[in-house]
Amino acid sequence: MAETTNLMTIGEFSSLTRLSVRMLRHYDAHGVLVPADVDPWTGYRRYAPHQLRDAADIRNLRDVGFGVSAISALLAARGTPAWSAALELQRETVLKETRAAQARLALISHLIEGETSMSITVERRTIAAMTIVALRDVVPTYADEHLLWARMMPEIARQGITPIGPCGVIEHDAEFTERDVDEEIFLPVAPGTTAAAPLQIHELPARDCLVAHVVGPYDQLTGAHDRLATRIAAEGLTPPADDSLADKSFNIYLTTPDEVPADQLVTEVCLPLG
Repeated sequence: MAETTNLMTIGEFSSLTRLSVRMLRHYDAHGVLVPADVDPWTGYRRYAPHQLRDAADIRNLRDVGFGVSAISALLAARGTPAWSAALELQRETVLKETRAAQARLALISHLIEGETSMSITVERRTIAAMTIVALRDVVPTYADEHLLWARMMPEIARQGITPIGPCGVIEHDAEFTERDVDEEIFLPVAPGTTAAAPLQIHELPARDCLVAHVVGPYDQLTGAHDRLATRIAAEGLTPPADDSLADKSFNIYLTTPDEVPADQLVTEVCLPLG
């Protein structure tokens, strides 16, 4: 009886929950937060005190990016593993969005400040011949290269293979692609090393390359490609025909995220020349 006599008008409930009357009507229409009582003659909505918790959860779920249909399902899953799993997944989504926003901010700074805002230098040099152990597959995007490393490193350990230098990645696509990226990650190994599937051994010759030396986070790698393109145009250089593995552009990671902070990463973006 106390619950019935303590019903709140939609305005009172709005004030307590920090949800607008418009949004409360919207949630009612979608069955997410239905009033405890609706006057059949006037249509006035009234809410019970126990609905305050629902309203708080709805507002928080909305504010972290869930839509109405997802909120409805999540409310029903409170206190279960599904609730935590959905929030963990949303946290990963927000982190990706944050990294993307940070990359856009860095690019804006570069456009405002010019080349001095980026730690990139370009030189022409010979990359020595090397024997590599590699794993090749298609990943969703360039940012998903880590999926290959998560597969490769346990296999390296299982097969007892010992790397002898910094790791890297070879880009197999003839053009930049936004989805389904064909990449081959690698580690230098001693000549004569053998490997079993899914790993492969490649012998790469010495190559004349333009090398962009990048200090800082990986969002600068696009800028490195810009610098390489500018140098090619300025000097009339010719990239190879891209017919063999040795012709492919590749990155060498002199430091990696498990070793240093993002601003101390050192990457070499290498473009073989014809």
